[in-house]
Amino acid sequence: MTTRRMPPYAADWAFFLDIDGTLLEFAARPHEVRVERALLDLLAQLQAAAGGALALVSGRSVEDIDALFAPLALAAAGQHGTELRGANGEIRRYAPPLQELGRAAAQIVQLTAAHAGLVFENKGMALALHYRLAPALRELAEREMRAIAAALGDGFELQSGKFVVEIKPSGTNKGSAIAEFVAEAPFAGRRPVFIGDDLTDEPGFEVVNRIGGHTIKVGPGITRARWHLFDAAAVRHWLGAYARQFAPRRASRPAE
Repeated sequence: MTTRRMPPYAADWAFFLDIDGTLLEFAARPHEVRVERALLDLLAQLQAAAGGALALVSGRSVEDIDALFAPLALAAAGQHGTELRGANGEIRRYAPPLQELGRAAAQIVQLTAAHAGLVFENKGMALALHYRLAPALRELAEREMRAIAAALGDGFELQSGKFVVEIKPSGTNKGSAIAEFVAEAPFAGRRPVFIGDDLTDEPGFEVVNRIGGHTIKVGPGITRARWHLFDAAAVRHWLGAYARQFAPRRASRPAE
C-alpha cells in the first residue's frame, strides 16, 4: 500500500464504494449524516463515466441508502451483503429466519438503557450497537453482543467495525456482494475498484485483489488494500477527477 500515488485511471473501471468514513465523514449517530448536493452530482457523473458500473456497498440497509442519496437509486449492497439491488433494480435478500432477532433487539435496547452513550440501530436483518459516543464501553459492548449472537445460533455472526459491533446473518459480507455484482451487467468485464475504510471492508478488499482489481483504504490501519487515500474529502476529490476525465461526450449538433 502506498500513500504517494494512486493507480492511473482507466476507462474500464467499475466502482464499489463504502459510504460512512469513505464517501461521508462520520457523525456521532448514523442518522445525523447529511449528503450534500455536490456529492449527489458527483455520483451521477461518476456513474455515467463508468458506463453505469457504480454500486454503493455499505453496512446500512438499502432503504437507508436510498433515503440518504435520493433522488439517486444506485445499485447497492446493504447490511454487509445481506441485501443487494442490481443495476436493473432487482432486489435479492439473503437471511435466515429472523424471528429470533426481535428478542435479541430487546436485549440490546436494555443494554443501551443501562449505559449512556451506547446507541442501538435496528437495520432489519442486522442489529448494530454503536459506542462512538462512549469509546470506553467498547469491551462491554463487544462482550454483550458476542453473548447475544451466540444465543442466536449459527445463522448469525458478530461483525466489528469502527465504534460499532453488529449481529448479522452468517455467510454474507461486502466481498460476497462484490463477487455477485462483477458477474452481471454493467459490472462484468470491467476492472473493479473498491474503496473502504473499515474492518468490514476487508472481505471486499480480499475479493477485489483476487480478481485483479484496485483496492483503496481510507485512513490509517492495517489492511489488505493496495492503495491509500487520507480521508473522505480525498476520496471525493479523486473520484471527481475520474468523472471529469471520462465524462461521456455529448453528441454534436448537426449543422443546419
